[in-house]
Amino acid sequence: MIFSVDVKVMPLKELLDPQGKAVMGGLENLEIKNVADVRVGKNICLQIDAATAEDAKKIAEDAGRKLLANPVMEYFEVSVN
Repeated sequence: MIFSVDVKVMPLKELLDPQGKAVMGGLENLEIKNVADVRVGKNICLQIDAATAEDAKKIAEDAGRKLLANPVMEYFEVSVN
């Protein structure tokens, strides 16, 4: 069975997010003032062939640990749709 799995990769909350700061500056330049903070990450959509949703999630978590996220700077979350 094919499962659609999203892997959300974000910078660790403890670290500075230069892309987020740049977007925040752009929003302020556009006079959009109600945004308190911006964090920029990436969303990776995987189509995984697995027996169960739990197996698909395990495969995506393995990919997140080994390739998709840098554990020194990022964390990731997996959701099966």
